[in-house]
Amino acid sequence: MSDYRRSHIPWGAYFLTLVTHERYPLFRNELARRLLHDAIDKTQIDWPMTIHEMVLLPDHLHLLCSIDDAKQDYSTRIRVIKKRFTRAWLASGGHEGPATASRQQRGIRGVWQKRFYEHTIRNQSEMRAHVAYVHMNPVKHGLVTQPKDWPWSTFHRHVKEGMLPPDWMGPTELASVGEYDSEIW
Repeated sequence: MSDYRRSHIPWGAYFLTLVTHERYPLFRNELARRLLHDAIDKTQIDWPMTIHEMVLLPDHLHLLCSIDDAKQDYSTRIRVIKKRFTRAWLASGGHEGPATASRQQRGIRGVWQKRFYEHTIRNQSEMRAHVAYVHMNPVKHGLVTQPKDWPWSTFHRHVKEGMLPPDWMGPTELASVGEYDSEIW
């Protein structure tokens, strides 16, 4: 068994990626998107975190967040979000991928990959780079040609607030993006 330790910096910021089981394009489904939104909102009540940036693609979710307590327990927050979503999704008759005997034995459903990716943001330069990465991700995956064309992204909040132009296409224009809040939906 590995001895993996996640980075925890008091009042730090983190880039997190959650991926669906076998990269199934679950979030093409409107109900799945709504249930994920509900799971995040409900988790925020008991386990608050500030979501600075987010983009939801068909098979994964990127979050750029911070946690305003010394414990910095983002792993529990992600576990609770995944669990709440999975329960609601399966209760609504949603798709579940095949699970190996090992996954079944441990009670792991075929909705999400077991783990998630995390990166600790160390400075403002990394924050700007990850903000750009989040906004450009739908373009990178060939889903749209411009960030403004992807509806499930915090990009639209920045445009609405005048922090980015609607035709923004890269990180060089992110110098003005410095304040982050959690209103994304």
